[in-house]
Amino acid sequence: MTEKHDYWDDKTVMVTGGAGFLGSHLVEQLKYRSDQVDIFIPRSSEYDLRKKTDIQQAFDDSEADVVIHLAASVGGIGANRENPGRYFYDNAIMGIELIEQARQYGVDKFTILGTICSYPKVTDIPFKEENLFDGYPEETNAPYGIAKKALLTQSKAYRKQYNFNSIYLMPVNLYGPRDDFDLETSHVIPAIIRKCIEARERGDDSITAWGTGEPTREFLYVKDAAEGILDATESYNKSDPVNLGSGSEISIQELIELIADLTDFNGEIKWDTSKPDGQPRRRLNVSRAKEEFGWEADTEFVDGLKETIEWYEENRD
Repeated sequence: MTEKHDYWDDKTVMVTGGAGFLGSHLVEQLKYRSDQVDIFIPRSSEYDLRKKTDIQQAFDDSEADVVIHLAASVGGIGANRENPGRYFYDNAIMGIELIEQARQYGVDKFTILGTICSYPKVTDIPFKEENLFDGYPEETNAPYGIAKKALLTQSKAYRKQYNFNSIYLMPVNLYGPRDDFDLETSHVIPAIIRKCIEARERGDDSITAWGTGEPTREFLYVKDAAEGILDATESYNKSDPVNLGSGSEISIQELIELIADLTDFNGEIKWDTSKPDGQPRRRLNVSRAKEEFGWEADTEFVDGLKETIEWYEENRD
């Protein structure tokens, strides 16, 4: 973060999910880019973004020029297995109605956060944006992925019929400070960080991880993701989807061994193979983001993990 960006000056930006994990980092970086931007965060206690009337009220109250839609109902594999209906409905209805009302209110730019969970379960590595509709998503998170993918179809349709300027970004698995460390809903990195630290402190001789450890995942540091979203909002004006990622993958087993080392947990890692692995592999082709708006991730994975671990140890109470 080294420059001011006059794109944001004198604009009102509605950031749904702006108080959340990704949203809080994005809002910080947005404030850095411009001290003349007005940021409106529709809090869930005041606006239920699943309701048309509440969305209309949010637009009346904010008079937003730009919308960055980050709000989502989301969780790890376990949460997806327990809440498929909720994750489909909440994410579909929020996005569809927000985009429609934004069109009616004459919003200048709408940035949609999709998900790489929308990709088919078996996709050639690295995932290319043109592969998105080549098959059905991995079953445990398909409802969430399909709900999000519907917003891409809406984006393309609205640009064609109404000339509505919306863009669709697909960040890979995020991690970093302020992540969700609740073991019932968290993703793999915060869950394993918490398990390792608590096991170390209790003197446990092992932790249990889900699955076989064989699948691979790609991870993106949350601050890099926030930069990418802001860069795209400033200068990308097409409905073609864009991957946001680091372009590298690591097996779950290697990941957990790395986190154990960084947290000084020296016990055994046991695998509960009755639990699902999820998608076999994930690694993105990230060339489109660089070509279209000059963005690429620059945080080294180990450095990002260290910052995440440090934040958790300082803030967990």
